Amino acid sequence: MTNSQVDVVRAALAVLNDQGAAAVSMRSVAERLGVRMNTVVWHAKTRARLAELMADAIVAGVSLEDLPERWRERAAEIVRRYRRALLAHRDGAAVVAGTFAAEPATLDVAEALIAALLDGGMPEREAAWTCWSLVYLTLGVTQEEQAAAGRFTRDLEVGDRPALRRALTFLAGESFDDRFEHGVARLLAGP
Repeated sequence: MTNSQVDVVRAALAVLNDQGAAAVSMRSVAERLGVRMNTVVWHAKTRARLAELMADAIVAGVSLEDLPERWRERAAEIVRRYRRALLAHRDGAAVVAGTFAAEPATLDVAEALIAALLDGGMPEREAAWTCWSLVYLTLGVTQEEQAAAGRFTRDLEVGDRPALRRALTFLAGESFDDRFEHGVARLLAGP
């Protein structure tokens, strides 16, 4: 029997991890809990609200403890932890990318990341936009990684596209960690 919104979110994450994002619905969560769908609706209201709650629960996996003192290292470590939290759940990046969750864990991560950027001397606008860029990079690379599942090939035929042919080794590889770290370093390098 479900007693709280936490139970509903926990069940939704279990469906996500077992079957993927496409399988998560009010009905599948109710089935997982062994309750009527009205019980799930009572706690989550709508499918969109359930997705927001799931996204925040995924982001709650980001520990903000024991972060480095220096701003660049702190910001980089926050986004690394954010990526690990997304990777900890099947389709985690897709769930988070599909929402605008202005919820406690999400706001706490944004606060920590923007504080690190401000500590580095960035003006408010630059800190906010760099935060968004880091989030977009993390969501994009992670979503691609979770969807790829070994589908990359170095034998990709690019036709008469010489620039693509030259860079194909780096475009078609499964170097998600390296691409992520490269992007973070570039975004935090400053002007």
